[in-house]
Amino acid sequence: MTPPKRIDLDLEQAEALLKRAKEALSAEDYNTIKAMVETIYLLSQSVDQKAASIRRLLKMLFGERSEKIEKVLQGTERPASGKKPSENQDKLKGHGRKSADEYTGADKVDVPHPDLKPGDRCPGCLKGKVYALKTPETAVRITGKSPLDATVYRMQRLRCNLCGEIFKAKPPAGIGDEKYDAASAAMIALLKYGSGMPFNRIQQLQASLGVPLAASTQWQIVEQVADRIFPAYLEHNYQAAQGDVVHDDDTTMKILELMKENNEQGSSERKGIFTTGIVSTTKNGPIALFYTGRKHAGENMADLLRRRQKHLESPVLMCDALSRNIPENFKIILANCLAHGRRRFVDVAVNFPDECRYVLETLAKVYQTDQIAKERKLTPGQRLSFHQQRSSKLMKEMKQWLEDQLDHNKVEPNSGLGQAISYMLNHWKPLTAFLRVRNAPLDNNICERALKKAILHRKNAMFYKTQHGAEVGDLFMSLIHTCNLAKVNPFDYLIALQEHSSDLVKHPEKWMPWNYTSQLSSSPD
Repeated sequence: MTPPKRIDLDLEQAEALLKRAKEALSAEDYNTIKAMVETIYLLSQSVDQKAASIRRLLKMLFGERSEKIEKVLQGTERPASGKKPSENQDKLKGHGRKSADEYTGADKVDVPHPDLKPGDRCPGCLKGKVYALKTPETAVRITGKSPLDATVYRMQRLRCNLCGEIFKAKPPAGIGDEKYDAASAAMIALLKYGSGMPFNRIQQLQASLGVPLAASTQWQIVEQVADRIFPAYLEHNYQAAQGDVVHDDDTTMKILELMKENNEQGSSERKGIFTTGIVSTTKNGPIALFYTGRKHAGENMADLLRRRQKHLESPVLMCDALSRNIPENFKIILANCLAHGRRRFVDVAVNFPDECRYVLETLAKVYQTDQIAKERKLTPGQRLSFHQQRSSKLMKEMKQWLEDQLDHNKVEPNSGLGQAISYMLNHWKPLTAFLRVRNAPLDNNICERALKKAILHRKNAMFYKTQHGAEVGDLFMSLIHTCNLAKVNPFDYLIALQEHSSDLVKHPEKWMPWNYTSQLSSSPD
């Protein structure tokens, strides 16, 4: 039997078909045909929705594919933006080699010329004098070694063969009394909370390289360091509360201690466990914060905003449309993530290519305008005016188009496309805050990227054992990712906080990632 050919009918075509059938058939036959058409249409919509759900599941399991328009609409009638595909559109590839200047953490060894020094007579022409060039010839050599290295000092012991007295050599000056120095603690924290490497895995790596370091010892080290540098984390929280724009979002997490409480009979505690990521844009730069526990993002945001100075204007809160992301009893300017709204059209683009093409291309022009504003380094006021000039009309036309799809029954409201349209229209005001509010961002991508720190830890270490362990992890993740956002070396920063902990307690505001280097020479530690 030949398989049936699929015919896609929209609402207008189905209604026209039924109208012709009603004129040509009896009432009984018409009712039969009408029921068949409605059933087929319902099944078609259900299949499309299930397909979109399956694609979302595959994305969760195997990672996100590219959401660029060219990839989303690949295989449709015409390429995005009306451009013809070209083999020359690919970016030119570089040679893939890094310059010597990018090895900022490498040891530098100056090698003088064996026969010449500046001022000597040129051996070539025998007339001129040679002088040193500002840029030397460079050669990079990379060696492998243990992440945490060790030195064994073997002090000689001498014993008198007559009286039996033992004489010991003194340890070299400057090695200190502590077995683990500040650099070792900073390295463990970076491996564990910056790169998501579990303590047990670090233990195995160190053992295989001949420098054993037990997982329990690693935990003791980072716990002690967390206590010493805790004032820096408090200062990060305080300064983040004063930010003009704050982003928040949640991801699930496991804490064995809390999960055990969940299993106890009669427990009335909230069952969910989350890691909240918050990124606050301050005058000095962005600050990343993490909170792991039973609280949602909105509750953690409320705790943060309690530290906000009363005279400051209400901050812009960027988040997705979930109500649990919004703090209660605090006045904020709500902005919703435009990327979340766009993603709903990406998910159904295979089933509705023409409709989704219009939305995706319109939003691409809005993002292009925002990118131009960043490249021109426009002030917040200039950026707002720029968007009002170039993006306002685009968004207004798109809103009218979205409303027409539902008002004129061009789209089934319960279909994937109808739900995507409804989401955009229901949250239109916060989704377009960038057209009315200075500093309002387009999306929450910076916070979602920050949460990848917590997700990386969850994928590798799987869980925290206790609430206290989660708090230690939140501290280090916050400091490390803030350094990454500020383009500051987190390894050097963590070492500096430990070595100047007494001054950190007195003046934590002077030990932020962007200003701590100025304190290194003046600190009494």
